[in-house]
Amino acid sequence: MNIRLGLFTALAVFGTYYMAVFVRGLRADGSGKPTPTGPGLAIGFVTNFFDTLGIGSFATTTSAYRFMKMVRDELIPGTLNVGHTLPTIAQAFIYTAIVPVDAMTLVVLIAAATAGSWLGAGVVAGLPRRMVQFGMGGALLVAATLMLMTNLGAFPGGGEAISLSGPLLIAAIAGNFLLGALMTLGIGLYAPCMIMISLLGMNPTAAFPIMMGSCAFLMPMASARFIEKKKWDAKAALGLAIGGIPAVLIAAFIVKSLPLTTVRWLVVVVVLYAAQGLLRAGLKEPATA
Repeated sequence: MNIRLGLFTALAVFGTYYMAVFVRGLRADGSGKPTPTGPGLAIGFVTNFFDTLGIGSFATTTSAYRFMKMVRDELIPGTLNVGHTLPTIAQAFIYTAIVPVDAMTLVVLIAAATAGSWLGAGVVAGLPRRMVQFGMGGALLVAATLMLMTNLGAFPGGGEAISLSGPLLIAAIAGNFLLGALMTLGIGLYAPCMIMISLLGMNPTAAFPIMMGSCAFLMPMASARFIEKKKWDAKAALGLAIGGIPAVLIAAFIVKSLPLTTVRWLVVVVVLYAAQGLLRAGLKEPATA
């Protein structure tokens, strides 16, 4: 069995594990049988459509939940991780198959991100609402800054390499471990991972299977911890999962690419507004809440 085939097999195992945890979590949810709403399905479709094209889904989903008051602040990180897992697994299968990247580099970076997420989810799931609000507010500011700098062409164009070795590989492992941990707080992995890959001299296109594969493996593990601690919104997560799958297929196989600069400018404005709302809410929240 070659490495790539083994990766696909492991991804199928992780996906099956996630589905078992997800279904058990839905059955144990105190609200009875969670049913996604129309707006919840729409958010799942739109955010995962642009996620597949490289925009990311965490910042946009958080902004939508805040605007529509759909999910309590302290439940948003868990809902993001649980709800976006299935669409991300679909992305990982597609882009790992069609985008060339060294299989060993891909596997070790995925493993690093997964280990980071297991550590991060255990911490975030136990945080009080005030700390989650501050953390997500900061995460949205980071996301807006990265999108802004992308539109201004402030990041390196990258190189042509599709593999890493030696000190560069060690740096990438450390970076992806940190990004995996931070993702559980709501800091999307896609944009910073693409920047890291470019800085290390790799072809930016190679970031797609790395970042999507990393998320596809780390999110089931993180989701299990959030579900176990009941730090998620089942109805909202179901909406993301059901609405997101068709969006991924349409974006990957039909649309394939779009001029995203204008979309990023709009997202920057929306995300900054949501960030200041979260930070203000955190300042008003009692420290003992």
